[in-house]
Amino acid sequence: MASGDRWANPDESGHPTGFAGDNSYDIGAEIMIKEIKGSISASKGNYAIVVSRFNEFITSKLLGGAVDCLQRHGASDEQITVVWVPGSIEITTAAKKLATSGKYDAVICLGAVIRGQTSHFDYVCQQISRGVGQINFETGVPALFGVLTCETIEQAIERAGTKQGNAGANAAVSAMEMVNLLEQI
Repeated sequence: MASGDRWANPDESGHPTGFAGDNSYDIGAEIMIKEIKGSISASKGNYAIVVSRFNEFITSKLLGGAVDCLQRHGASDEQITVVWVPGSIEITTAAKKLATSGKYDAVICLGAVIRGQTSHFDYVCQQISRGVGQINFETGVPALFGVLTCETIEQAIERAGTKQGNAGANAAVSAMEMVNLLEQI
């Protein structure tokens, strides 16, 4: 197949300027680069969602966004498990146990940490972000960071389904994509 057949818009000299849509790049007569992408579908896989009870008026909206997103993309109730923990700092303990159980293809971590008048906010944010990253590294199971770390309650509300979308739904989209991507690798 000639280079121009793979690319949508070759220039006058035949060099590609746009991608035609398959999963490989023709960069020369003898070299082909394969591209692997995850799809946004939850028809396969089991998803655990760990959600913090602290700031539940926010985290319940994140949970609703994540569950709705998974279901709209094909997940059945049997594919989704929700685990409530007391606060955001406890998310990583439950998430790691779920990730290492062999029962789940992805773990979605949801919480809301809102800055107060002490440095507690900084410690909690550091621990949860580091912990979720470690789960990814140590288990190979995607652990998605859907924890809001906001300066104000207004910022949290905006990210829980109003002006800034829903961070729970965003984490669910990333979970589906990673599950489908890792299946191909």
